[in-house]
This record gives sequence, C-alpha cells and structure tokens, in this order.
Amino acid sequence: MNEEILDKLAIREAQENWVVWRDAGDWERFRTVWADDGHMMATWFQGSGEDFVRVSKEGFAKGVNILHTLGACSIEVAKNRAISQIKMSILQRAEVHNVLCDVTCIGRFFDFFEKRGGRWLLVLRQPIYEKDRIDPVDPSATLKLDRAILKQFPEGYCHLAYLQSQNGFKVKRDMPGLRGPDVEKLYQRGKAWLAGGPAY
Repeated sequence: MNEEILDKLAIREAQENWVVWRDAGDWERFRTVWADDGHMMATWFQGSGEDFVRVSKEGFAKGVNILHTLGACSIEVAKNRAISQIKMSILQRAEVHNVLCDVTCIGRFFDFFEKRGGRWLLVLRQPIYEKDRIDPVDPSATLKLDRAILKQFPEGYCHLAYLQSQNGFKVKRDMPGLRGPDVEKLYQRGKAWLAGGPAY
C-alpha cells in the first residue's frame, strides 16, 4: 500500500476508535485520539478535547445516553494534514414532557486531523447536522412538542436540541447544516486547513 492509503486507514481507525471508546466509557483510550490542542464542537458542548472527555465521563456516570454510529467516509490528505467527512448518526435517549424518547440525528463529522509524532490526531471535530426525528420509546405513548420551542432551533437538529434543552443542556443554535452559509464557511476552513491555515 502507498503512504496515502495507509494515512487514510489510520484516520478512519481514529474515527472508529472515537465512537467505540466514547460510547463504551473507555475514557483513557478515548483521550488518546485527541491532539493536545484538540477542540470539540457539539450542540451541547464547545471546548477542548480534554474538557470534552471530562464532561462526557461525568454525563456517562449520571446516565446520559448519547450513542453514535458511523457510515461512509471521504478523506483528503495534504502532507501532514487531513480533512475527513464521515457520515454519522447521533442517538440520544431521554425524557421529553415525561415521555421517554429517542432522537436520531443524521449528519457528518467534519474532522480536522494532523499527523504528529507519527500519529494522526484529531485537532477539531465539527459535526454537520442534516436532519433528525424524535420518537417515543413506547410506540403507544403520546408526545406533544411545543412548536414555538421547536422552531427556535435549526432544522437539521431541532428535535435533538429540543430534547437536550428540555434536559438542562444549553444548546448552540448556529451549527452547520446540510445547506447554507455556516456549512459553506466550514468547507472553506477545511480548504484553508489543508493549505496550512488554522483549524479554528
């Protein structure tokens, strides 16, 4: 295999490790996927990779139920830097108006990687939220959402944000979606990163 293929395999492995180790609560190994200056952006958290490990661990201990799955992946490598887009689903379970619900949010992780000390490390993870839905866990249950609250959030993650806000999370309201200026700016930042610019 040539070096580019090996690099892409290593990046894909790091992405899969992120999901498995975070969702399993394997915090020490989860910490190893991040660069020292790594940064995580999510609806409910924006900050350093180290702080994201900490708050994820705290939430896990309290029973917060957020899981992830991964799909197709596209990776661009430019020397020691890379941009990866990988299809993902975020699955969160919690009560909404006293009804236990599952939210499924589909999108992409837009990842800024850098090869440091021979390892590909995550410098920035910025999700792109494309569409979502909410369903009662018990199909016979009745769930009625407040439409005024729902409309406060972007279309791509409005149900996820609704559930999170109802459970005490402060939700960021300008995350990139499938279309629009926020995601176009992210694509430009990705190109700049490959050319040697900053990740954030």
